Amino acid sequence: MFGKRILFTATAAAALLVGASAASACEVTVGLVMELTGPAGEYGQAGTKSVEMAFRDINEAGGVAGGCKLVTDTRDSQSQGNVAVDAATQLVQVKKVPVIIGGIISSVSIPILTSVTAPAHVVQVSPASSSPTLTQLARDGKTNGVFFRTITSDALQGVAAAKYALDQGLKKLSIIHVNDDFGANMVAEFTKAYKALGGTIVSDTPYNAKQASYGPEVTKALEGEPDGLYLVATPVDGATIARQWVSQGGPQKFLLNDGMNSEDFIKNVGAKYLENAYGTSSGTETTPSTDYFNANYKAFSSIDPGAPAAVQGYDAGAIVGLAIAQAGKADSAAIQDSIRKILDPKGTVIHAGKEEFAKALQLIKDGKPIKYEGVIGPVTFDQYGDITGPFRLWKVTDGKIATVGEMSSADVDAIKAKMGN
Repeated sequence: MFGKRILFTATAAAALLVGASAASACEVTVGLVMELTGPAGEYGQAGTKSVEMAFRDINEAGGVAGGCKLVTDTRDSQSQGNVAVDAATQLVQVKKVPVIIGGIISSVSIPILTSVTAPAHVVQVSPASSSPTLTQLARDGKTNGVFFRTITSDALQGVAAAKYALDQGLKKLSIIHVNDDFGANMVAEFTKAYKALGGTIVSDTPYNAKQASYGPEVTKALEGEPDGLYLVATPVDGATIARQWVSQGGPQKFLLNDGMNSEDFIKNVGAKYLENAYGTSSGTETTPSTDYFNANYKAFSSIDPGAPAAVQGYDAGAIVGLAIAQAGKADSAAIQDSIRKILDPKGTVIHAGKEEFAKALQLIKDGKPIKYEGVIGPVTFDQYGDITGPFRLWKVTDGKIATVGEMSSADVDAIKAKMGN
């Protein structure tokens, strides 16, 4: 009898160990398709680290779907749409991930959406793709409701940039922009607003990425004696263009898109040439999440918290992770339905970080609603997966990006109303 008890106890202990091992091995894999290299590599590296930080915080808070660990399977799009589609296809069809976070730039996110995630009904969340084309795809019923983004559309940012440029005395601009969906749409929205508000476009010159020289584009843009250059680019190509603009005698006044909020861009051009460089970015409404992120991100990533796609990347990761917790399983349809649930206006407000996420996970377990307020501020997705929010107005000062103001979504709406939109 005693011997049998010993055998039973040993067997039970072994079973407990096996159970504990199985629990610790429980993982939910989320696919990341990010621009880790290529012209947008700086953005993708920041966004990837932000998602990883959000997942770390949720895992340390208790994990999802019964204590499972969130893990990432990260693929480099190389800033190319065809490479991104191949990567996303592998993640969806072979790895069977329920969610893809990415891409960063619109020319990567759009082909992933149209070729992979929408047909497969797999949720896709982009931290930084701002093209209005993504809204139009949703309006046309081509996204199956699976696409969300934690950045405002260029349809709004173009208006903010136009007003900001004129406020700085830039009344006559040449434009050089990357020849892709993002560049074309940003410039279209900017031009419409800028002309309506009294500005003059001297020339509009597209460029193809990854060229060793942009001399012809700069020469064309200099015709007509502009006050300055509106440069819609990525940091690598943008630095080459800006250097050639300066070397060819262009006025050292620049309006820059959000992705040019880059220390590498400033270093490669030379801070002394950028003392009259202005830009807009999708902004934040400061919350405790913002404070938490700013205080902890650099220690986690070695990247400045103001880097492009950093704050949006954390919120993309947090929203996906909390939605998986809400869904209770790694099922894309359930996660899609849960994304808006964890942003419930009537829910208990939750901020970023381990302690806050622990509170959120308990509320979800108890069947109570939560309202995640992110690093970028309170987030609400409209029917197309878009958000609205403020715009950050910045300037290069002493070789650093300095925030000099903010334009609210209400301000942008008021400008559009005056334009007759």
